[in-house]
Amino acid sequence: MENITSFKNKTKSLIDDLKSVCANYGLGNDGNEFKIITQIFLYKYLNDKFIYEIKKLDKKLSNSENLEKAIKELNKKEYDILLMQLNENVARLKPEQFISSLFERQNEPNFSKIFDNNLLDISNENRGIFSVLTSSGEKIVLFENISKYVSDKRDEFCVAIINKLINFSFENIFEESFDFYSSIFEYLIKDYNINSGSTYAEYFTPHAVSKVMASCLVDEKVNNVTCYDPSAGSGTLLMNIAQAIGVNKCTIYSQDISQKSSQLLRLNLILNNLVHSMLNIVQGNTILEPFHKQSKGGLKKFDYIVSNPPFKLDFSDYRDALDTKENHDRFFAGIPKIPPKDKKKMAIYLLFFQHIIKSISEKGKAAIVVPTGFLTSKSIGKKIREHLINFKMLRGVISMPKDIFADTGTNVSIIFFDNNNNTDAILINASNLGKIVKLGKNQKTLLSKDDEELIINTFKTSKKIDNFSVKVSYEQVIKKRYSFSAGQYFDVKVDHTDISSQEFDTKINNFKKDLENFFKDSKEYEKKIPEEFNKIKYEN
Repeated sequence: MENITSFKNKTKSLIDDLKSVCANYGLGNDGNEFKIITQIFLYKYLNDKFIYEIKKLDKKLSNSENLEKAIKELNKKEYDILLMQLNENVARLKPEQFISSLFERQNEPNFSKIFDNNLLDISNENRGIFSVLTSSGEKIVLFENISKYVSDKRDEFCVAIINKLINFSFENIFEESFDFYSSIFEYLIKDYNINSGSTYAEYFTPHAVSKVMASCLVDEKVNNVTCYDPSAGSGTLLMNIAQAIGVNKCTIYSQDISQKSSQLLRLNLILNNLVHSMLNIVQGNTILEPFHKQSKGGLKKFDYIVSNPPFKLDFSDYRDALDTKENHDRFFAGIPKIPPKDKKKMAIYLLFFQHIIKSISEKGKAAIVVPTGFLTSKSIGKKIREHLINFKMLRGVISMPKDIFADTGTNVSIIFFDNNNNTDAILINASNLGKIVKLGKNQKTLLSKDDEELIINTFKTSKKIDNFSVKVSYEQVIKKRYSFSAGQYFDVKVDHTDISSQEFDTKINNFKKDLENFFKDSKEYEKKIPEEFNKIKYEN
């Protein structure tokens, strides 16, 4: 079998080749390039996955010299029987929709139309499972008319795409682990994971942060649980928590206002065998219109919640609409006011935090990324911390190193809480861990595996380590005015030196002499100041 590192490099080369085609047809760094690259990549993946699963179902087909040709020669009844045996993670394709079939037709007139109609047909035939919902209930299907983004030579563009796909196969990696797919996914979206420079949740949550959150939350074997992210972005946190639990033991739910994020999350679900959760992925405004609700009304409750919400965002247009009787319980600590100068600095993460608290099940657990300033902030932030302490929900806090996110200078911490924690909490200051590396104009702190394991093991065992971690009771936190900052609870150490009373008197006398000399020198300087001042005045 081909070396996995080699195949990873070939997969990245395919992505680069697709980007090169886009650039050759005027779409380099174009906003629509993202749509083309991600959809073509997904089409190729679904095509190869379908053929791979069919091959597993039928030994006679798998032994044929030309598998795809053999599939095309099946009659309708035989083909339908094979389709019935496929699991839900596999999109249904017809033989004429195979990439090999398009390759054979590349010289036909109006090939771009043939290409686009092929994608649209696949979308319509799989809309029942592979669609993402909007908050109004509309379905966003898999693919769209791709050639429309090319202003000229559309047939040639589609031919170039097909020729890049035909000699590549995903067959060798369908049994690979989460780490493989996460690295490929990160490479695929690295140029598109930006939202106009804002701190919105679309940016990629670092692997170290995702791993720490998932590992600290999932500390026991569970089954048939629900996982939720109200600001899911591309789904990094959800993928990590699902892998820690087991993809067949959990159901994913999410909501995110960004169209781009929802499409990326769908791709992530497909790569990680979580298609069964696809219809729970919603594009919409969680704060204004939360989609996931109970049958009797009220927010749906989840067993595990992870979130890296936007910290600051202008929501002034609908801020007053949130201040309703219905929302008083959800936003129990308050709604940030509209600042008179910079509306972009509205602390929307405080609303996400409250929303998560109200979305957690009776025995649920949650972890949320916040600005480290939240740990000691006043007003709404303090009311949220009071709630976590008064209801005995706080499990722990981890303050991460500076620049753990390369694209924001904000220091971040992770707050862990659950509805079944009646013990003490663990506060960890991991701000001094990691190694700083340069990434273009920015710098980023990278945690080593040892750093990650130190944080995770310390959290799980609630181990006390000098100037790194401390175990605190709820009563201690109340006495510290609900501060969640680990440094305020560290022991202050004083070095003691044994000396005789005579040595002590000698040291005191020396200090007195030094002070007398300082005062004497000070008086001399005071006398000289008027003289120096007059000199300067005379010279000027």
